[in-house]
Amino acid sequence: MRRIAMAQMRVEGGLIDKNLCQVVNTIEAAATNNCDIVVLPECLDVGWTHPSAKIEAQPIPGPTSQVISQAAADHHIYVVAGLTERVDQHIYNAAILVSPSGEILLKHRKINVLDIARDIYSIGDTLSVAETELGTIGLNICADNFPSSLHFARSLASMGADLLLSPCAWAVDADHDNVKDPYGSLWLESYGTISKEYDITVIGVSNVGNITGGVWQGRKCIGCSLTVGPGAEVIAQAPYGVDAETLEIVEV
Repeated sequence: MRRIAMAQMRVEGGLIDKNLCQVVNTIEAAATNNCDIVVLPECLDVGWTHPSAKIEAQPIPGPTSQVISQAAADHHIYVVAGLTERVDQHIYNAAILVSPSGEILLKHRKINVLDIARDIYSIGDTLSVAETELGTIGLNICADNFPSSLHFARSLASMGADLLLSPCAWAVDADHDNVKDPYGSLWLESYGTISKEYDITVIGVSNVGNITGGVWQGRKCIGCSLTVGPGAEVIAQAPYGVDAETLEIVEV
């Protein structure tokens, strides 16, 4: 069994130091709870599509990823984290898998970049997996798992991934009513499809908090982080809400 923490943390737009401080505390909390892996949200440094990415994005490896690598090593835990990455004139929506010794084992650049986000992010062009003592791990990001983009997840599963981890930023309109329109059917469909086809576990972890800048300013990220196991079994779904910070721990 693998003990995995879904770290549904608050991400505040443009406040990179504050966000990273919370990340370090969250990694420590996951380790204290004897987790093998902690999965953090998409663009946790400055927030998804926040304009500050154009200034704050750093290379990977670089200063931002080093904070996460050091925390992983300090607490001897695998960490998955979504970051913004600068490469020359390009900025990518990226994610990394860090080993318990602080080594970056895997980096993914989001491929299914939504049209509204392409003024910030360039499009990734590679898929890869990492063999670890916990199994073979695949990494992608949020909309890479849209029903129309499941060929990316299928490729990772075909490459041997038995665990697919996906930092996310799931957002809704500010007036969204979750009682009338429960969030998450898209992800249940996508994750369920992949889990049934390849007998793997899929985990998506979203942040919470208000979106304070960029094309979706005024919307809210609402968590609902999700783990779906083989056969489309819903193992865990974290709470919904702009303030629904939680460390949801699952065993898979």
